[in-house]
Amino acid sequence: MSKTIVAVLGAGSWGTALANVVAENGHDVRLWTHRAEQADEINNQHTNSKYMGDNPLNVKLVATADMQAAVLDAEIVLSVVPTQATRQVASQLNLVLQELQQEVTIVGATKGIEPETYKLAVEMITEEVDPALVDGVAVIAGPSHAEGVIKHDPTLVTAVSEDLAIAERVQEVFSNATFRVYTNDDVIGSELAGALKNVVAIGAGALDSLGYDANAKAALFTRGLAEIARLGQAFGADPITFMGLAGVGDLFATATSVHSRNFRAGYQLGEGKSLAEVVANMGMVIEGISTTKVAYELAQQKHVDMPITEAIYQVLYEDVSPDDAIAKLMGRAVQKEGK
Repeated sequence: MSKTIVAVLGAGSWGTALANVVAENGHDVRLWTHRAEQADEINNQHTNSKYMGDNPLNVKLVATADMQAAVLDAEIVLSVVPTQATRQVASQLNLVLQELQQEVTIVGATKGIEPETYKLAVEMITEEVDPALVDGVAVIAGPSHAEGVIKHDPTLVTAVSEDLAIAERVQEVFSNATFRVYTNDDVIGSELAGALKNVVAIGAGALDSLGYDANAKAALFTRGLAEIARLGQAFGADPITFMGLAGVGDLFATATSVHSRNFRAGYQLGEGKSLAEVVANMGMVIEGISTTKVAYELAQQKHVDMPITEAIYQVLYEDVSPDDAIAKLMGRAVQKEGK
């Protein structure tokens, strides 16, 4: 396999883990962060302690606070910044690419939806970056906690692009003995699934802290997945996507693991903490909080029945207690499964 130059924008846990995979695969990878002290730690100590604890990083992984230095001669630019920063960072990337007169393949790995515009991560990027500077677009989706990837826990994801050749290129660069990459062409379904599972994960954390067992968790998981699929299909997504890695796989990983910020946020809500307290305690972006509001609004616009999403919205934004939200869900009129 030939060496590929890859720029990774965003040195949080997921960006660092993906950059480390690329470095382990023998490629030339530059990890961009807006904090010079973080870049210094990665380069000199080969750790990213804020996000990855004391897990060692590959010594070939290079970090920089200079985006132009990160992107120079890169063939692939992987964007892994939070949803709220995606558009701003993409705009900055556009200026850098224009200055370098450079064309790249853009890969998104952010799982969220922009409030108000309802744009998915890759849509935000492609709106901000001149199409003449982009030779392909893809998404990395699937069940993949950074904490597991960095420890070489066997991980399966999917590279998604409407152009299968682009997906296969990403597959080649990222695949190794512990990080297996499949391909898919349903970008909308994969991105929606990746964003919406965070909503269900908040509910799963709340159930866990309230002491509910497997029956309740299985009910939330199953009916939550049905809601995700219904909304996805309203946007033209392939129903099969929601039964794959980007759908049921990512939902399972996020809704069952303490590594998930969304799960931990829900757990604290179940303990009776306010949303403001949860956000302050986490210290990192909780994508599911804003995504819940977006999903609730989209469901109303598309006339899609999403009672679980509505219940979690009411807990987050209308001060409804988790217990009352559960009681309301259980009190709904009975109906045929599949509705």
